Amino acid sequence: MDGIIKVCNKNAVRTHIIPDYFRFLSKKFKISMIGNFPVISVRNEPLEEIHWKILKRVFDIFFSAIFLVLIYSWLFPLIALFLKKDSKGPVIFKQERIGVKNKKFICYKFRTLHTEKNENERFVPVIKDDSRITHFGNLLRKSNLDELPQFINVLKGEMSIVGPRPHAIPYDDKYRMIVEDIRLRHNVKPGITGWAQIHGLRGDTFSEEENTRRTIKRIEHDIWYIENWSFWLDIQIILITIWQMVKGDTKGI
Repeated sequence: MDGIIKVCNKNAVRTHIIPDYFRFLSKKFKISMIGNFPVISVRNEPLEEIHWKILKRVFDIFFSAIFLVLIYSWLFPLIALFLKKDSKGPVIFKQERIGVKNKKFICYKFRTLHTEKNENERFVPVIKDDSRITHFGNLLRKSNLDELPQFINVLKGEMSIVGPRPHAIPYDDKYRMIVEDIRLRHNVKPGITGWAQIHGLRGDTFSEEENTRRTIKRIEHDIWYIENWSFWLDIQIILITIWQMVKGDTKGI
C-alpha cells in the first residue's frame, strides 16, 4: 500500500482507501479522532454520552415519581384487592432478571399466574391463552397493567421507562442460542416498554419456529433503538404505548 500511494502521489493521482473491515460495522458506525489517529467505532450509541444519560435519568425520575404519587398510589390497592379475590398468592411477583452491563436485579410485576407450581418443573415461558394465567391476570396482561410496579425499579435506577425489555435468566440463556448479539441489549438499562414492544414483538408462542423468528426481530428492534436513541424517540414510544393500552391493542402477552 505504501508503494502504491507513493506512485500515485508522484503522478498526481488522487488516492482513496476503502477499509476491508466495513463488514463488521453497523449502519450507525461512528468515526472520531484520538489525537492524530482516526478511530472507527463499530456502532454509535448516543446513550454513551454523559449528557444524554443524565437527561434520560432525570426524565425517568420525574415521570416515575409523578406516576407513583398520582396514579399508582390509588390504583395499587384496587388491583391488589381484585388479585386477592381472584386467586391465592402474593400481589407482587418478583423475578430475577438481567439489566444493564449484565447485572442481575429483582424485577417487580403484578402476579398474573396461579401460584401452584411444581418446583422441579423446567422453566416454561408464559404464552398467550396459557392455562396458568388467572382470569384477572389475563386482563392485566392484555392491558399491560401488570408491568406498573416496574416504575419502582425505574425509581431505584435498575430500569428506564423506555428500553429493551429485561429478560428472565432462563429466557436469556435460551435466546442467546438463537441470537449471538443479544448482550448488546445490556449496554443500556432495560425498559418498561420499548421499540420492539410497540411493534407487537412481545411474548412467546407454541411454535418454536415462530419464536425463533420473533426473537430475532425483537433483538434487531432493540439494537436499532440503542443505535438510534433520542429523547424524542422515547417520548414517541411512551405515547404509542399509552395509546395501545387505551385501545387494548398490546399485540402479545
